[in-house]
Amino acid sequence: MSKDFENAVEGLAQGAAGAEAAAAGPQRGPEADAASHPSVPRLRARFGDAILHHEVVAGDEHVVYVRPERILEILGWLRDDPEERYDFLKDLTAVDYGGGRPLQVVYQLWSIPYRRGLRLKAELPLDALEIDSATRLWHTANWLEREVYDMFGIRFRGHPDLRRILMPENYAEGHPLRKDFPLRGRFSRAEQTRRALSVDLDDIYFPEELEVGGIRYRPTGSGSAGEGPGAAEGGAA
Repeated sequence: MSKDFENAVEGLAQGAAGAEAAAAGPQRGPEADAASHPSVPRLRARFGDAILHHEVVAGDEHVVYVRPERILEILGWLRDDPEERYDFLKDLTAVDYGGGRPLQVVYQLWSIPYRRGLRLKAELPLDALEIDSATRLWHTANWLEREVYDMFGIRFRGHPDLRRILMPENYAEGHPLRKDFPLRGRFSRAEQTRRALSVDLDDIYFPEELEVGGIRYRPTGSGSAGEGPGAAEGGAA
């Protein structure tokens, strides 16, 4: 095993704090010709300096960077303007390039009437990971924003139910898709094992699943001695 490979693996294991994390500028490509996508000139004419950059990636994927404080206004216009009609939010996710760079919130839009796509990105500095929720425009943003919150720690203002969706609600090691998240987790193996052995079954299973397994579920606050919060008892029903 080469020394470079060993260093790379060790860097992944320790996260950005243990690797070279030189501050770097935004992760952007060269400016594209605005006329190459029908929506870009109209975005620039409508929102002026709120449109920061336009690039083309992977051959024909048009990406427009916008100011995060204008994101809801811009998304709403793209959805409702008769000449745009991006009525389908295909995806909403985030990207962390590490090295102290801002986190990118990514909106992948599709216009069903005009059969064309557009990707918007809003960059958030690491000390201000908050942006308006798109749930008031598309209901499909609900679970997607919860996933971004869970994996990256980005908060969405106005979200109706912002909580973890993949990791347990009491997960204490942070946000696993951030570049500063150590590959082996933030806790030692011994601490991870201790925590795994101490969790209640209702941290892992729904009450209905416990019933199927013949385990009597006792919800939080049941009050009986020896029946702690979320306690479950084994044995056939």
